[in-house]
Amino acid sequence: MDRFRMIFQYFQSNSESVMNGICGLLALASVKMYTCFDFSCPCLPRYNMAYGLGIMFVPPIALFLCGLILNRQSLVMLEEWRRPQGHRRKDLAVIRYMCSSIMQRAMVAPVVWIVVTLLDGKCLICAFSGSVDPEKFVGFANTSPVQVQQLLAKVPCKDDELMRNNTSRKAVSRYLRCWSQALGWSILLILIVAAFLARWLRPCFNQATLLQARHWSNYIDIEQKIFEETCCEHSRLFAHKCILHFFESMRQEIKLHSFSLPREGEGAEGEEYLLRGITDQDQVNKLLKVWYYEKPPLDVSQVTQRHPLGWERSPLPWADSPGTRCKLPQHAEV
Repeated sequence: MDRFRMIFQYFQSNSESVMNGICGLLALASVKMYTCFDFSCPCLPRYNMAYGLGIMFVPPIALFLCGLILNRQSLVMLEEWRRPQGHRRKDLAVIRYMCSSIMQRAMVAPVVWIVVTLLDGKCLICAFSGSVDPEKFVGFANTSPVQVQQLLAKVPCKDDELMRNNTSRKAVSRYLRCWSQALGWSILLILIVAAFLARWLRPCFNQATLLQARHWSNYIDIEQKIFEETCCEHSRLFAHKCILHFFESMRQEIKLHSFSLPREGEGAEGEEYLLRGITDQDQVNKLLKVWYYEKPPLDVSQVTQRHPLGWERSPLPWADSPGTRCKLPQHAEV
């Protein structure tokens, strides 16, 4: 389980190469899903369009949501956007950069699905076979309007008895397939040209702003990960201390069953140091609230001083009264 957890955490990292790899895998998965999908048009006037457009656009929505879920930065961006101001201002340029990066990666698989469906042509033929002008095809000249709509709806079903001997079925199918492929190639060409222009026109804009946004977006993600790892380490040591304290009264019974407990003072100094002086539940809750409401400013020149949590702070939104100040132990360290 630890190995799978490490792999999952690795793929959730902020590395651009990893995220690009995930986007590529989603794109390949979308193509594989479409090739394995058994497309069966209902060939009914009222349901053809709903089925064809549903197959064309519903899976891309699911793939888009999967891209957002797999991208760790999506949650980091929302947390950064919603967090209180505290001692650190929120940079909208960084949030816009993160949003743009997330959307670009999440849109890869849906666009691939739509382009593949258009190049294949089955979805568009099923959706718009009933919208074709029957006067362009001689096979529908001597039929009533109701029969024309029924015949056009059955164009995608080449095995239907009514369409086996109809000479216009293939013509309608080729007509719609040409439009579908033309639309697919046009979308692909537009995307390629847009990517080309974005790639080559980027140096014309302010590179300093782009570098700053990229740097601080990476910093926000890394800071959140390190904070979570530190909280996990503190929780493990805190639980270890609590369990030892709970079993202290059972030392004799544990010795009789050949279990071994650490001697008094063994490893205590290191654990006390890693606990950072936060030794009860109220202190832990205050620490987490202070981190959420008053994130420290990005100024490492104060690293030689004591932990900012030891200073007297301004009133917090969760304080009991306007004059309440949160003051944690002076020996707490970062």
